[in-house]
Amino acid sequence: MNTDVAPRLGGWQQTWRLAAAAAVGIPTWLCVGVLLRWQEADPGSWFRVGDPLVALCCLTALLWRRRFPFAVALAVAIASPASALATGAALLALASLSARRRPVEIAVVSSAFVAASQFAVGLYPGAEPPAALWVQLAFPALTAGVAVAAGLALGARRVEVRSLRERAESAEREQAARAAQARALERNRIAREMHDVLAHRISLVAMQAGALDHRSDLAAEENRVLVRGIADGSRQALEELRDVLGVLRAEPDRPEPPQPSLDRVPDLVADARASGLDVTLTTTMTGTPSDVTGRTCYRIVQEGLTNAAKHAPGTRVQVTLEGSAGCGLGVSVRNSPATETGPRPPASGFGLLGLTERVGLAGGELGHHPTPDNGYVLTARLPWPDPAHERNT
Repeated sequence: MNTDVAPRLGGWQQTWRLAAAAAVGIPTWLCVGVLLRWQEADPGSWFRVGDPLVALCCLTALLWRRRFPFAVALAVAIASPASALATGAALLALASLSARRRPVEIAVVSSAFVAASQFAVGLYPGAEPPAALWVQLAFPALTAGVAVAAGLALGARRVEVRSLRERAESAEREQAARAAQARALERNRIAREMHDVLAHRISLVAMQAGALDHRSDLAAEENRVLVRGIADGSRQALEELRDVLGVLRAEPDRPEPPQPSLDRVPDLVADARASGLDVTLTTTMTGTPSDVTGRTCYRIVQEGLTNAAKHAPGTRVQVTLEGSAGCGLGVSVRNSPATETGPRPPASGFGLLGLTERVGLAGGELGHHPTPDNGYVLTARLPWPDPAHERNT
């Protein structure tokens, strides 16, 4: 396995690791000195000077083990057998390299450590090497094996910790993405409801106000009718806005107010007609569709009338509803070219965009395009399953 999982160490972590390596070497160095005294052999200048200098060089080299792990570990493994005080440095170097979990590097450094230990015995006078070669190799091999096992365990632990950290970070990112998506969906829902509720009323009010502004030949009674229509439309817009805000602020277990349905389409057409829009409703349906289909149909007609009032003042609008169970529900809102001139509100396109999403969620298809006579038509096809056929299947 070829993975490098060694983390960057802080100053205090580096210090205590080197201190621990030195602390491990001191007892070994003292034991060698006691053994030499017990054998009545003079430790010599190497034990008192050379051994500590080699250990100091090994500990100093360990400062760069993170930047040059293989080179430092190999150098320390070759030099440390010549110094009893450098035993801890050799263990730390082998363990640090083994934590990287690279078998080839571990094998090379371990072999170098065992081989170098065979040439260091002669540095200590009075220390007679055993006769059997396997005995001479067993102790350094066992020491290297312990260090390698500790390093592999540390590397496995680091891999596990890193994996858990990545999983936690991934879960946090996914949670943040889901929260952002939920906020976006909620904003879209609020915007769609606001548009469906307010755009129709405000468009009718704007159309009536425009008539007051551009028609100077209206009688007093006609002016009063338009003013009363503006007042009623504004009041109804405020009431519907309050209803929408009430739904958005309601508790989860609080029932929502009744949603518009198919049977309210005639009222919608009547309101538009009372506001001055020339609207004709033609219905050739047999039966009653589901609530979702009826509510979507209501929103389609509402959007068509709103666009006609905003962008084609003085037009004639034909609303057609046709269909039956098993054949689907067809909705068409067609308006003729505009006959009145004046400033037009800007077209945002968000109404048709939200309506397309609403129709798609209901399983239908929406279409809209200009007609050859410069009018406009909004069409939709909504599903209307046959309950009898569903029961039979």
